Amino acid sequence: MASRLHAVFEREPIWKVMGKRCSLGLSCFALFITFDPSFAAQIEVVTKKEKTLIGKSSVSRSSERYPWKASIVTTVFWIGERPAGKNLVPNRTSAWDKQWTKNYGGFDDPNPAHRRNYIPVRFTPRQNPFYCALPYNDKAHTGHRPEAPRVVPWFKEAYQGPAVSTCKDRWVAIRKGNRIAYAQWEDAGPFRTDHWQYVFGNERPKPNLNKGAGLDVSPAVREYLGLNETDVTDWQFVDFKNVPRGPWSKLGENNTFVINGRKKSVKVAEGLTRNKEGVIAR
Repeated sequence: MASRLHAVFEREPIWKVMGKRCSLGLSCFALFITFDPSFAAQIEVVTKKEKTLIGKSSVSRSSERYPWKASIVTTVFWIGERPAGKNLVPNRTSAWDKQWTKNYGGFDDPNPAHRRNYIPVRFTPRQNPFYCALPYNDKAHTGHRPEAPRVVPWFKEAYQGPAVSTCKDRWVAIRKGNRIAYAQWEDAGPFRTDHWQYVFGNERPKPNLNKGAGLDVSPAVREYLGLNETDVTDWQFVDFKNVPRGPWSKLGENNTFVINGRKKSVKVAEGLTRNKEGVIAR
């Protein structure tokens, strides 16, 4: 018996023999599926279930890091807003930008009659018109608040020195019904700037003049979600890699989409220049 096997392997290497057997096995399996539709259907169902489970697990991982804050009273605010009624602070400046209105390009008029395509008709904003405010400011008069490195989840990766906020421009998903808008965090409020236990923890917003509001959103977010001036939404932080393109990805010098697009254009231009120089050199 051993001599016969030796003779076979001398004629043909073992890897070829095994390869043929595997190919034959796969062919038989394929024929079996072809002639047994019920078995093929079972395989398709199992595959779909696996894909669904993979999708759910990735979503759950994202929600575990940044859980949704549910049923949060939400009010509308805008750049250039003057103090009136329950709004005690002018919005000419923000917690992180002393010339917010100027840098935005002007008054972000909330009147729907004076707006088109999520922006005011009088000018094109120089910053993202999809913005929001949450009641925490990580900056102190000098450096950062003592708890900031501990409570801000992305503090270490976003840190750029004592003068720069790690919260400004962070992306936030805001949900109303089956619609989700994405906005950048641009100010601290409403009313408070120190409530990290709510913004990053499990507490609810503190009582305030606006029915316990815990989120301010811009007119653009209001329009996209169809919100009332005071409404209820859910929100969560979102890593930029998970933010889809939409009306929030088009405008703004502070907009991550715009910044990355410019970097890509520069790299393409540099590559074309190098290629051109190479052709001339030859």
